[in-house]
Amino acid sequence: MKRNPRKLKWTKAFRKSAGKEMIVDTTLTFAARRNIPVRYNRDHIETTLKAMERVSEIRAKRERAFYIKRMAGNKERQREADRKLVAENEHLLPRQRASERMALEDMNGETATVPVLEEKNRKQKLKQRLLVGGGVEEMDVD
Repeated sequence: MKRNPRKLKWTKAFRKSAGKEMIVDTTLTFAARRNIPVRYNRDHIETTLKAMERVSEIRAKRERAFYIKRMAGNKERQREADRKLVAENEHLLPRQRASERMALEDMNGETATVPVLEEKNRKQKLKQRLLVGGGVEEMDVD
């Protein structure tokens, strides 16, 4: 059965046409295979290996920047979707107890509305990396 590769989500053609992967980048041309026989030269091989490492570093940096740019608005969109979900299903949330409401009125002297769900104190996430020689190194959290 033949299928259009741009419609199958797991193909490279789909990912490039949907803007999920870099299409035009000079580092991608280095990955193309060249079938040109070259006479063995130690210096030539050495410079080629250095260039390959440098190209992979550049590609990784560009891919990371591309990913960050593509995911830029996701937090806000998710937050808005969460707020909409809470607003639609507000009847499922627990109501404030009368004793809590009265205690707040006594403290403030007037009726005040307090959000039912309080944010929990979240501990800052710690990321750690295992070192080759043993031990653990703490990493910065974005």
